[in-house]
Amino acid sequence: MVAVTLAAALLLGGEAQAQSSGGGPFSFLSNIFTGSGSNGAQPTAPVGNGATQAWSGENGASGHPLMTASAIRDAAANFDNCIASMWPDAARRNISQESFQRFTAGLSPDLHIMDFLDSQPEFTKSVWDYLDILVNDNRLAKGRDILAKYKPQFDAAETAYGVDRHVIAAIWGIESNYSTQVGDRSVLQSTATLACIGRRQAYFKDEFLSALEILHHGDLRPEQLRGSWAGAFGPTQFMPTAFKRYAVDADGDGRRDVVDDPADLIASTANNLKKDGWQPGETWGYEVVVPPGFNYMLADRAKLMTLSQWEHLGLKHADGKPFLHPAEKAYLLAPAGAEGPGFLMLQNFRVIMKYNPAEAYALAIGHFADRLRGGAPFVQPWPRQERELSRAERLELQQLLSERGFYRGTPDGQFGGETRNALRGFQASIGAPADGFASADVLERLRGH
Repeated sequence: MVAVTLAAALLLGGEAQAQSSGGGPFSFLSNIFTGSGSNGAQPTAPVGNGATQAWSGENGASGHPLMTASAIRDAAANFDNCIASMWPDAARRNISQESFQRFTAGLSPDLHIMDFLDSQPEFTKSVWDYLDILVNDNRLAKGRDILAKYKPQFDAAETAYGVDRHVIAAIWGIESNYSTQVGDRSVLQSTATLACIGRRQAYFKDEFLSALEILHHGDLRPEQLRGSWAGAFGPTQFMPTAFKRYAVDADGDGRRDVVDDPADLIASTANNLKKDGWQPGETWGYEVVVPPGFNYMLADRAKLMTLSQWEHLGLKHADGKPFLHPAEKAYLLAPAGAEGPGFLMLQNFRVIMKYNPAEAYALAIGHFADRLRGGAPFVQPWPRQERELSRAERLELQQLLSERGFYRGTPDGQFGGETRNALRGFQASIGAPADGFASADVLERLRGH
């Protein structure tokens, strides 16, 4: 993930999600917008050069009982027993005792991961800053080089799976900056640590055992199985469980090598998207101009309408062209509120979100793919005068919404669908566009200023 090393500056802290697709969940991209979906897990924190840093020794920010300093120390002291207790589960997966002993010998917990597991960055990036970082001329030039260099592999994958090569190249570029930033932590050590310590043990036990399966079967060598602190590895960031579901041996060499074999990497990523419902020959969505006075309560992932119905409500393709398939269903996304561009999102956008359940991530992938194909930048400007709220301000906004009866969750500084809906309710009550965008002005209105 591009830039696994920039994570803390860009992410909202968030709960682990259940993983079902290959890449994405551990890149620094994963939680620009808090969301839940089938693919994500923890937000990524910086991945170092492989050296284990010291744990802070502090309680986790989540307040979970397994994230207290004493609980972490107790679990760490029991680490060897925890690993040994997983042998029966490993045996049921047909992992030999020799492999189990070989790959678990000498394992020790990396407690510094506990600081990442509960990290809650003070500031986040706006969607436009996020896109500026990801979709830039240098990365686009690298992507075009990759498409040319591995044209036969992209040709074969596109024929076999029907997935647009530009989308695969975009994922490769955004997840690891074309294999230059894949992370250098031992996937086995990271998943073992998380399987035995902290608040996501059941989830990571499956990832740890799946990593053992990969090594036992010989698809990858231990030195290849390195990645993020939470276990994502390879140029398009597969989790071990996703590798089992989607990795393919495209060149017939007997190994599914999604780390160093371009044919396997490209085909496996394509297979992931195909199995998640990719529609061949279709785009991911359209930038649209939203008319003044539009009812932004309709900007909701659950409110699907045909493109012709959206046109009837006044939405127009930003480049002035007609929609190719007016009967296609889409939902409206307004990531910067009424002051920014709108987007009508189709089925393939939802597929990208299965790869990583953050709307900003999927928007970046779709736009990057379009640019690689020769498309133009977005037409409409972003409201760059707006600033992102600090975590303290996000908490205050949720608390004020709660006091006014709009928000019924527990304030945590993370803006998901519940917060956006509450914000829309407040905006509608004061006659403002109900776009759910958390601006500094909305916070001032909540304060009564």
